[in-house]
Amino acid sequence: MSPVLLSSEKIETSISNAVAYRIRYNSTDLHGKETQSTGLVVAPSEYKEGRKVISWAHGTTGIGDAGAPSAHDDPARELTLYFASGSVTQIDYGIPALQQFIDEGWIVVATDHQGMGTPGIHQYTVNITNALDAVNIVHAVREMDLGAGTKFGAIGWSQGGGTTAAVAELDASAFGELELVGVVAMSPGVPSVAIKVPETQAALAGTGAPSAPDAHIYMILGGMTAAFPDELSLDDVFTPLGKQIFLDNYNTAPVHHLGDILTRTWKHQGAIMDVKKDKLPLWFQAFNKASAAQRKPSVPVLVLIDGQDPNGPCPLPWQLGYIEAIKELGGDISSSTYPDCDHFALPQASIGEALTWLNAKF
Repeated sequence: MSPVLLSSEKIETSISNAVAYRIRYNSTDLHGKETQSTGLVVAPSEYKEGRKVISWAHGTTGIGDAGAPSAHDDPARELTLYFASGSVTQIDYGIPALQQFIDEGWIVVATDHQGMGTPGIHQYTVNITNALDAVNIVHAVREMDLGAGTKFGAIGWSQGGGTTAAVAELDASAFGELELVGVVAMSPGVPSVAIKVPETQAALAGTGAPSAPDAHIYMILGGMTAAFPDELSLDDVFTPLGKQIFLDNYNTAPVHHLGDILTRTWKHQGAIMDVKKDKLPLWFQAFNKASAAQRKPSVPVLVLIDGQDPNGPCPLPWQLGYIEAIKELGGDISSSTYPDCDHFALPQASIGEALTWLNAKF
């Protein structure tokens, strides 16, 4: 296998008894096109051979460089939320229970994904591309002298939940000497499931009361055109104004900022979405090619559900729809619901269960 790691830079971390690095590494997208990604590596300070590895896949942050978690100040930290009181960040970044992972001897890797700190538009929620980034960073850490073993697990949230779901469906060639033991999908975002939900179909069809587009749907559409440039176009789904907003802002506006831009622009300048219905069959084909829930997972899957708000960023029907799809495929899937957690409370509330579940797989 060709070298994966391109560069590594040691950085400071507030995590005790740990060393941290910002790295750049080679990856590929779902078509096999070569890409590059950046990300984080956090490891126990004491060297030990054969350490367990966890690959963390972050939630929605954006669709360009402004959303790259590792580019922020003090990135090797516990998960910090945009919505938390006193927050000064524009995105959610950090890794839940990072100190606990280090205390228990894990090496933690966390991809930013292609297009977030590297050239090109990020293939947002293109689960297969995102999953390859989450696996290739494990290959990269094996090239560092930190003691990373061959066994690893993956945990992801929201966009990252779709990422880890797809990790379990990758071809064996993606893993090489690596052994995947299980994946945890927190509130997974899987486009092929989402498009079957009536509310998503209504958003694409433009039915219902006029409104600004949801930033997540807007980014999903933009990310799909990056993954399928020969089949799909921004002109298929956006007005000229909507297309210009995308091109002006995808690389510089994190998700919440982009959402505010969309809302104000729609209010003062007019329509942003214009889905050409004759183009939708091509889009639906691409969603299926890009998504998890297309084949039986190769390892057990645990889904952790945020049950407080059924219409959150990753609506409850998306989460339950993914579970049903994997059951129909014959996969080994289990789930837990956190009824008092909204989407943003879920990672910290459920990470203990995720860690216990994964530990039992090694």
